[in-house]
Amino acid sequence: MITGDILRDAIISAANNLSNNRKAVDDLNVFPVPDGDTGTNMSMTVGNAVRELEKLSGATAGKVAAVNASALLRGARGNSGVITSLLFRGFAKGIGDAETVSAENFKDAFALGVEAAYKAVMKPTEGTILTVARVASEYAARSYKAGKDEVSVFEDAIEGAKAALAQTPELLPQLKKAGVVDAGGQGFVLILEGMLSVFKDGVVIKSNASTTAIDEEDEDSSRNAAGEFEGEITFTYCTEFIVNRAEECEKEPQELRSYLETIGDCVVVVDDEEIIKVHVHTDHPGNAIENALTFGSLVHLKIENMRDQHEKAKHDAQNAKAKPVKNADRTETFTPAKPEKPVGFVSVCAGDGLAELFKDLGVDVIVSGGQTMNPSTDDILRAIESTPAETVFVLPNNKNIIMAAEQAIPISTRKVIVIHTRTIPQGIGAMLAFDPDADDNANEIAMQNAIQRITTGQITFAARDADFDGFKIKQGELMAMLGGKINFVDTDLEKSVLKLLKKMVKNDSEFITVIYGSDVTARQASEIEAKIQEKFGAKCEITMINGGQPIYYYILSVE
Repeated sequence: MITGDILRDAIISAANNLSNNRKAVDDLNVFPVPDGDTGTNMSMTVGNAVRELEKLSGATAGKVAAVNASALLRGARGNSGVITSLLFRGFAKGIGDAETVSAENFKDAFALGVEAAYKAVMKPTEGTILTVARVASEYAARSYKAGKDEVSVFEDAIEGAKAALAQTPELLPQLKKAGVVDAGGQGFVLILEGMLSVFKDGVVIKSNASTTAIDEEDEDSSRNAAGEFEGEITFTYCTEFIVNRAEECEKEPQELRSYLETIGDCVVVVDDEEIIKVHVHTDHPGNAIENALTFGSLVHLKIENMRDQHEKAKHDAQNAKAKPVKNADRTETFTPAKPEKPVGFVSVCAGDGLAELFKDLGVDVIVSGGQTMNPSTDDILRAIESTPAETVFVLPNNKNIIMAAEQAIPISTRKVIVIHTRTIPQGIGAMLAFDPDADDNANEIAMQNAIQRITTGQITFAARDADFDGFKIKQGELMAMLGGKINFVDTDLEKSVLKLLKKMVKNDSEFITVIYGSDVTARQASEIEAKIQEKFGAKCEITMINGGQPIYYYILSVE
């Protein structure tokens, strides 16, 4: 018999199992763009429920499932996290208000979870977590029909999930090419295995947060980034990597050391005949990477924000002394802003310049986040509730944040309209299209239409080696993105910007906007602006913006 306490322990066990294997799931991601990786997003989503579940004792299975579903909904991060939360929301519906979980409950839970997840995804892709969950549900249904008990039904569901996971490379060519299974599907299997450990053996998988090699590496990173300085931090980013020396390169490692000393401090360059190991503190890690690429290919790249880590360390130390209200309790003490106007706006972005730009355009509340920092549904909900307006338009500005934003709609006290902006330029275009004299429906249509007229290009770096969409990409190389897809790979930043703009500008193009990031100096931006003016100035009006965004050296917009 699966009681509420057993179900509670099973979900905690699942959260621990996923957390213990978070990095392994992250490493399954085949897309080389730095992003909020699947394992991290799913782990943070499921982990959000642990604090709430630990408060329950003697509750019914239905109560445990409902509390878990609510916590996951608020904590959902990224598309994989949202889908996971939807699976558990359906799971809760399948258990209903039952005292204990029966075989039928499990059968219904899997079926309703899959139904909820598929409905939420506009264009479901087979070969993902959706497929793995669907096949698990099918196995559970067959097992129940065969008259098996609740544990056996759950065990058979896992068998189906594993079988589907093994087939994901056959459904998605990019997975097969990379020789990996789907990351989201793997995460879901880990969740189910964590739960089965309790259902079948009565064993709660413990968190290895303080002992695993994965988390030791994370802790070491924090110490490297934050613990090296007790005083003032001169440069922001602790940057480390190894250069696999190119045979044709005749340059000496001392040249790399000399360059790094002009852009930072704490420079360590150790070399032998095959590699160069580099450590530097700098405000411009992108420049360090680009220079190093002239010596060979890069591996084991690691960039840590020392200021951020240092502040977090101080904050954690202060919190440990003060013992403040837990994060899970913050919704209880949060007071929504009183609506004082008809319409307000929430925008997600990263970078001080972009935040100021959106505020200048009329955005009330900025949610800090983006490619590597997917905010949770609760983060977005709190921003909505902090907006003093009756109707709140939300601009996610990233495809991996749209679903999390939409989950806030039914739990907000406001009317919420999520505009499906996938990029920063689309968010800007949507704000410019807003008409204060039009009603909500007309504005929603106008803003959605506006983003269709915007072409977005992005220049970033490869976070990992990859063979993706016909490109053999080395970690650290520049990637030019057009419409969210890799268009070409290069090592020259200036040439990449001009080449990408040439592909973006059409006969009827009138405006070019160039947003430069935190790794681009004002001088570099001025130099590239002059070249863009020379090449496109006669045809288009050109605007340069210091966005200050991380990850993307340049974000380009053409209208």
